[in-house]
Amino acid sequence: MIIPAIDLIDGKVVRLYQGDYQQSTEYKLDPVDVVKRYAAAGAEILHIVDLTGAKDTNKRQLGLIKSMVATGLMRFQSGGGIRSEQDVQDLLEAGIERVVIGSKAVSDQAEVAQWFTQFGPEHIVLALDINIDADGNKFVATHGWQQDSGVSIDALITFYAQYGLKHVLCTDISRDGTLQGANESLYAELVAQYPDIQWQASGGIGSLQDIKNLIPTKVQGVILGRALLEGKFTLEEALACWQGA
Repeated sequence: MIIPAIDLIDGKVVRLYQGDYQQSTEYKLDPVDVVKRYAAAGAEILHIVDLTGAKDTNKRQLGLIKSMVATGLMRFQSGGGIRSEQDVQDLLEAGIERVVIGSKAVSDQAEVAQWFTQFGPEHIVLALDINIDADGNKFVATHGWQQDSGVSIDALITFYAQYGLKHVLCTDISRDGTLQGANESLYAELVAQYPDIQWQASGGIGSLQDIKNLIPTKVQGVILGRALLEGKFTLEEALACWQGA
């Protein structure tokens, strides 16, 4: 499935380069109009990142997110600084189908495990952003990629599998925002190792060929952000490419 992504800061559509707030690009687009446009193109689900809420949970853009969901045009998954049970509940009550949890899933595993039990694993996506070292070890970064947790992706998956883990959005940090292509070998390895998980690939996709290159990996979802906003190809073209697999 092709999953377009939209990053929001103070109601504006933006993209960050490798997670850096100091390297952001603003696009003159209305978020609700983006929902309508992507739905018209055939998208079934939209990935929303609340970057304002990620910095300050008291400023979470729930009103805007609710207005996007209220279009009724597609399904949504959303995250950005999810730190409490209330954060999860607020998004689900706003109509978000799946809440995306990143740093908290690394730093407070016992608490997040409780959320799996309370809300159901079908409503949670783990967002695991990884750095790959020279030896091929895959360590998860946290806090907007500013900190290396020292925790491996394998350790986290093994832990959360006990609680019914279903969805993982994995980003190779070195590729994100670069439009240099996704890390196909990484996703092929992860899908083969953990076939029961619905994997979403994110980071680096800048051409239709990059999408085609992901098809053999058997990932279930492909996140598209900057490439769509900058017109590298249309969402219609991306969907046709994926469906032609």
